[in-house]
Amino acid sequence: MEPRNQTSTSEFILLGLSEKSDQETLLFALFLCMYVITAVGNLLIILAISSDSHLHTPMYFFLANLSLVDFCLATNTVPKMLVNIQTRSKSISYPCCLTQMYFFHFFGIMDSVLIAVMAYDRFVAICHPLHYTSIMSPRLCGLLAAGPWMFSCFISLTHILLMARLVFCGNNEIPHYFCDLTPLLRLSCTDTMVNKIFVLIVAGMVIATPFICILASYTRIIVAIMKVPSANGRKKAFSTCSSHLSVVALFYGTTIGVYLCPSSVRTAIKEKASAVMYTVVTPMLNPFIYSLRNRDLKAALRKLVNRKISSSS
Repeated sequence: MEPRNQTSTSEFILLGLSEKSDQETLLFALFLCMYVITAVGNLLIILAISSDSHLHTPMYFFLANLSLVDFCLATNTVPKMLVNIQTRSKSISYPCCLTQMYFFHFFGIMDSVLIAVMAYDRFVAICHPLHYTSIMSPRLCGLLAAGPWMFSCFISLTHILLMARLVFCGNNEIPHYFCDLTPLLRLSCTDTMVNKIFVLIVAGMVIATPFICILASYTRIIVAIMKVPSANGRKKAFSTCSSHLSVVALFYGTTIGVYLCPSSVRTAIKEKASAVMYTVVTPMLNPFIYSLRNRDLKAALRKLVNRKISSSS
């Protein structure tokens, strides 16, 4: 009988985005800049929303949660990659690999569910404006924010427990820049059928289901907007949704390609490119997408920056 509770591999080798050493300096500079922009942008969004009482509404409450999750998602993967490039060491211990995988799935699931929650918030605001305050009560907002945290914790922990039962032997090279689930399953020398079935179930719950709910919400939203008699009213309503739709397209377009497409059409290069999109590019762009088209948020950011400048002078 094969051993189930131990692994013959004590560490893995993260091959990174490129195996060519002459490209690593460029990758280091590029991803360092992207991470700094991601961290500063998302933390500024959180500070601006928390410091401005005018932004203490459900929409901005969920946006602050999304910014926190985006910051944590990028922090879970990018700094380790930068350290590996800088030190020329690509190894990661087995416990650290599982830990990184846990938080990657935790914050990735949070991202997906929060984007769907924000779509529901826009649906209520546009389709039921007179009842918005009563429907989106502080209690419901708390449940819609806390629920995904608990759900994500449970799903991510189950992933890790299922992964811990596998045995890894022989090849320990992961063709990725972080410990992702799919590349690790390929390295196992034991049966991974249970893990693969659970991946499909989870992908259906946290990717396909929220995406379908978002499409349903925006179908109703578009129908409601088209009934607005005023052209300015329609433009304003579309403006409040366009930012969120951009995030939906970026996030779900890449995650569906990685977790729901047949394995026969996936390659290591495509998986890495998609992972860069939803772990680095999307968290970096979100602050710009939401702030550039939002006058209230831009005003709050200006107040925050001016306050910091005046206090330091």
